[in-house]
Amino acid sequence: MQYNVYIGTQRTTIDHIRSVVNGMFIPAATYVDAVHVIDHIRERYNTSVLYEATPQTEEDCRQIAALHERFPRVYLILVTSVIPEELLARYRQAGIHNVFLPDVAPEKVKMVEDYLNLRHQQKFEEFSRRHRNAIHTFRLPAWKRTFDIVFTGIAILLLSPLLIGTAIAIRMESKGQVIYKAKRAGSNYHIFDFYKFRSMYTDADKHLKEYSTLNQYRTEETDTRHPYQAIPLNKIEQVSDSETSVLVSDDYIIPEKEYLQQQKEKQIHAFVKIENDPRVTRVGRFIRKYSIDELPQLFNILKGDMSIVGNRPLPLYEAELLTNDNYAERFMAPAGLTGLWQVERRGDSGRMSAEERNQLDIRYARQFSFGMDMKILLKTFTAFIQKENV
Repeated sequence: MQYNVYIGTQRTTIDHIRSVVNGMFIPAATYVDAVHVIDHIRERYNTSVLYEATPQTEEDCRQIAALHERFPRVYLILVTSVIPEELLARYRQAGIHNVFLPDVAPEKVKMVEDYLNLRHQQKFEEFSRRHRNAIHTFRLPAWKRTFDIVFTGIAILLLSPLLIGTAIAIRMESKGQVIYKAKRAGSNYHIFDFYKFRSMYTDADKHLKEYSTLNQYRTEETDTRHPYQAIPLNKIEQVSDSETSVLVSDDYIIPEKEYLQQQKEKQIHAFVKIENDPRVTRVGRFIRKYSIDELPQLFNILKGDMSIVGNRPLPLYEAELLTNDNYAERFMAPAGLTGLWQVERRGDSGRMSAEERNQLDIRYARQFSFGMDMKILLKTFTAFIQKENV
């Protein structure tokens, strides 16, 4: 999903740029509004900020520099008419990557979007390569791969009428691709295209922020808590005696206790699950209730991306939060269509904390066997038919 955050108030320019960009377009009247928006965007390598130039060049450059420092992965674009070269140089020094005219041509916008998509893809590849090298490579046992191929081949043959019927129903209800593809991190942090039947309207990603308060993994304590603000070193006169244990980067200082608390809260919010999600279509609700939306992953299994039973592959923004020693072990196991946390407490509206889910993934990575896989598979079959919408 590509995000375009526009800072400015010129309605004509906003309407034009909204009409030529792809992905989600978010107007923000002020710098503060934009910071609030970007803070909620998880993957920023394909995010652009379009900054509308004002007569207050010094203030513009100060805010652009602050954006560049706070969000180094975001692509900064200055929106302005003809501008003197010496003035443009000051904007570039502040952190601007590109310049758009208020009536920018669609062709130029597409060139930038293609670049951001390429940069995003390279991030996936670099992330996968770095973390695969950092851990011992997991190898799928021969018995598991053999079972996966035989079971999946039979399942696709038997379920082919259901697969075809579901595809037709999805296409009849709403426009868009029948199969939804997303990048996921599996075993050994391997990145692959993850297949599902589309169960949401095609613009569902644009409305995720609107329903963030429905996230089952959010807590009142962490939602209302004001995070500690790291202090720039050039503004520090001395460190309080009560903060004897601190972490210092090149530019910032923060108490170690507060840093660890922030990391813990990030892991709590690593997962998004919305109960009774209003973005889901009628067909989508049905196929989700009976887990039919997961069936295209049978083709992921045939390709070798996944196994029948294993730990669910994660989006990159979730996987990045689980690269420390406490959680990396979950990636030393097969990525699976079903697993321990899918069959544990599923009847309780699917309610399970992120930490509980992580611990079950780690438990599976340590203990999986043919017998365990068969037990999980049998429980999965009984979980397909249930009253709760999970």
